[in-house]
Amino acid sequence: MLVIVCPGQGSQVPGLLTPWLELPGMNERIDAFAAACGTDLRAHGTTSDEQTIRDTAVAQPLIVASGLLALQAIFESVPPLPGVAAISGHSVGEITAAAAAGVLTPEQAMSFVGVRGREMAKASAAHPTGMSAVLGGAPEEVFAAIESHGLTPANVNGAGQVVAAGDLDALAALAENPPAKARVRALAVAGAFHTHYMASAQEALMQEARQLQPSRPQLPLISNADGNVLEDGETALERLVAQVCSPVRWDLCMEQFATLGVTGVLELIPSGTLVGLAKRALKGVDRFAVEGPDSLEAARAFIDAHRDGA
Repeated sequence: MLVIVCPGQGSQVPGLLTPWLELPGMNERIDAFAAACGTDLRAHGTTSDEQTIRDTAVAQPLIVASGLLALQAIFESVPPLPGVAAISGHSVGEITAAAAAGVLTPEQAMSFVGVRGREMAKASAAHPTGMSAVLGGAPEEVFAAIESHGLTPANVNGAGQVVAAGDLDALAALAENPPAKARVRALAVAGAFHTHYMASAQEALMQEARQLQPSRPQLPLISNADGNVLEDGETALERLVAQVCSPVRWDLCMEQFATLGVTGVLELIPSGTLVGLAKRALKGVDRFAVEGPDSLEAARAFIDAHRDGA
């Protein structure tokens, strides 16, 4: 059984799209995506530097566009995704997953993530906030320490990783006095995502969502809010709006993968983070990280090896 996972913000790297745009039809796709989200994805995916693509308004549409291009290259159409038993996305990657499942068209997904990126960038600029990974430590002590500093456990990623989010001074205090047997590492993001600091962005996304008519998922879409399988488009769209202020529970997503009997996890570009978490949390499950177009043949072989009935 195969599950596809879609990475979130922070995974982007300079030049990410350069080799992909050499494939037939990809230039037309990226131009259509750029028009939908109002962002120069061609420039940001090929020539923009690391600092430029760190901007939330740039990073989020770039990540979703990258994942959709990779899916198009692997399957030649999005959706359907033959051989895939389920799909899930971490943070903004849930928009990629929703489009892959057919809840939104690729163009609707790009329009939605364009609004999300711009509005979350605005919300981040209103107050100096950020996010830090807490690595290791006893879970109960980690959560207690985060909450004692007035912070939010914004990403509960499993495999001994929790991301705290909130005021920068509070994050600095947490780093100075970390939980026992844990270390705190600041993340290169501009704000406290998945917390109440993003309320204005959530309101803007509510307005955007009212203009959309989502469809029923064509394959199981696993929500990063609680690991549950979403069965209708309206609920999936509501989750996309709500998640900007709600914690990501990737640990529960991986528990759902295990419950479903997953045998293989394939991560779309920009890959590495989610297969790394799966390596530590899903023992005995095969993993594949899509990289450049030269990995497409191997990706298809991995899918064939883990498709239902294989």
